[in-house]
Amino acid sequence: MKDRLIDLGYSAGWGIVRALPLPIAKKLFRAAADRAYKGNGPATQRLRRNLRQIVGEDMPDTLVRDGLRSYARYWMEAFRLPSQSRADFLDGFFMVPESYQKLKKGAADGRGVILALPHVANWDVAGAWVVSHDWPLITVAERLKPETLFERFLEYREKLGMKVLPLTGGQRPPLDVLAEHLEKGWVVALLGDRDLSKNGVEVRFFGGRTRMPAGPAILAIRTGSPLYAVDLWFDEQRTMARMREVVPPTDGPLDERVKRTTQLLADAYAAGIADHPQDWHMLQKLWL
Repeated sequence: MKDRLIDLGYSAGWGIVRALPLPIAKKLFRAAADRAYKGNGPATQRLRRNLRQIVGEDMPDTLVRDGLRSYARYWMEAFRLPSQSRADFLDGFFMVPESYQKLKKGAADGRGVILALPHVANWDVAGAWVVSHDWPLITVAERLKPETLFERFLEYREKLGMKVLPLTGGQRPPLDVLAEHLEKGWVVALLGDRDLSKNGVEVRFFGGRTRMPAGPAILAIRTGSPLYAVDLWFDEQRTMARMREVVPPTDGPLDERVKRTTQLLADAYAAGIADHPQDWHMLQKLWL
């Protein structure tokens, strides 16, 4: 029954929120964020602890409110994205020119590009912007419960133009499929700041220990495709982006190179999150 209600809730979101005038949708989602802030439930408390880890003990509590507003904006945009046009995707996203040129070159030279990003701003908007440039994009999605909800997210992202692999339960290991697509010049986009396998690479992150997935590092070392950590943040109207190149070391055993590359990614994520902490949507336990 609970799973059915969750599925119905998301279904209603994609149906009803898309039909609302944008000013009303913004007002409703901001009000929901402020209500969550005042309610101070477990997710809000976890966000507060995570933000304090990166900002320090003198963090203003309004940062938590702003973080919840940013998270609510993500969901509002996600529910409305399927009804938007290619022109909307291009207009609603901006990548700094230097990064844009690197991505354009990587997508054109046939080597493929690996984009690794933390849970910041709106990564779905970023994916829709990439495919709106006619750059084919493939990603991996966590297999959510209930299965109908996973299928709903799969359909949602495929409707935006992305090819999506399940993290678990697929016919082949995702890394093998991703490597093949990189060889064909595809863009691979992976969320990389939270380990879902429980056996990821341990890294130092904002002064603490956590684990991050090894996939982006393994792919970069295995294929030689360029690897970038992507920083996203919101301004008033758009999702903004920049890329930081991460160059895997070429010396030492493979497992050590994977560890060192994942640490370089963690450092790059941290640089972006420190600039825009309110747009880091981490409401789960992260540090060990």
